[in-house]
Amino acid sequence: MARYTGPVCRLCRAEQKKLMLKGGRCRSDKCPINKRRPAPGKDPKARPGKRSDYGIQLREKQKLKRIYGMQEKQFGLFFERALRMTGITGENLFVLLERRLDNVVYRMRFAVSRSQARQIVLHGHVTVNGKRVNVPSFLVKPEDVVAIEESSKNLVVIKDALKEYGKSGVMPWLQLDPDGMKGTFLNAPRRSDITDLADIKEQMIVEYYSK
Repeated sequence: MARYTGPVCRLCRAEQKKLMLKGGRCRSDKCPINKRRPAPGKDPKARPGKRSDYGIQLREKQKLKRIYGMQEKQFGLFFERALRMTGITGENLFVLLERRLDNVVYRMRFAVSRSQARQIVLHGHVTVNGKRVNVPSFLVKPEDVVAIEESSKNLVVIKDALKEYGKSGVMPWLQLDPDGMKGTFLNAPRRSDITDLADIKEQMIVEYYSK
């Protein structure tokens, strides 16, 4: 599947929000959002115009899609699946996105960004319940054990990423054994649990796809 290969900081500037696409750089002073650089193609001296309802809905969809590193077609398929589930569609969408294996690897601090987590999964460094899985979109279930493959535990990139666990821990729906480089997906999170994405207005995304 084709993926965006351009400068990822440009995506954050387009949304005027930190999408946490480059790990440590996003937390540093080098982040262009900290410097209040304008969105690509925008005249910094121009007065901002009023955005239409469709424009607001589009931007919310683009933000969430880019945060999880997905292409348009794949994101649309996840939305359709969320729509078929019982419950609130927007909340269902978040649950499905959080269950993606690449996202779980990132949340467990085995990678500094979701894009790095995707590469770790694709290269066969991750197991689920003892079986190697190299599909980033694989959906993890409650009580599944996600671990770094035994022969990959000495990878510097993973060891460096795990240092963040000592600073920030993991989300409450996860349990991690940093020494064993394995963790358990305890249960699917509720929307209110995903505090780092509290500013995403998922109802706008539902309205976007309802047109």
